[in-house]
Amino acid sequence: MFKKVPILIFFFLIFFVSFEDLYSKDEYFLTLRNEKVNLRQGPSFDYPVKILYKKKFLPVLIQDSSDNFRKIRDHENNSGWVHISQLSKKKAAIVIEEELILFGKSTIFSNPVALLKQGRLVKINKCKIEWCKVKTGKYKGWVSKNGLWGLL
Repeated sequence: MFKKVPILIFFFLIFFVSFEDLYSKDEYFLTLRNEKVNLRQGPSFDYPVKILYKKKFLPVLIQDSSDNFRKIRDHENNSGWVHISQLSKKKAAIVIEEELILFGKSTIFSNPVALLKQGRLVKINKCKIEWCKVKTGKYKGWVSKNGLWGLL
């Protein structure tokens, strides 16, 4: 009986330590909630502002957390800390290809609706395996998921 206890404790510790490490390294996307959001050098209002974002719904990759701040990275590889009140769960993405065709349906054989340029912000309605239904300005349609940054 006593020989099994150290083994059980060993496996218990390995499982929970490993699980915590995996969970803490999960990255996910959120978007900026407001038109103006400060990216700070550290996880507190005491740290100086590195960048002032001026684009609502800009997708950001969440990489870490500290109290009420989240460490983020944007599509240009800028990273820093943002207060959680400035983040939203609304889905959006940035066009990363030079040109991305917006189709009427989720197939390349569908009629093209518009040609989206690199850097264009699109709001995500839903995604399938290779396609996302998006809205940008007055246009709605489907784009290839590979041409977007802001989705996992």
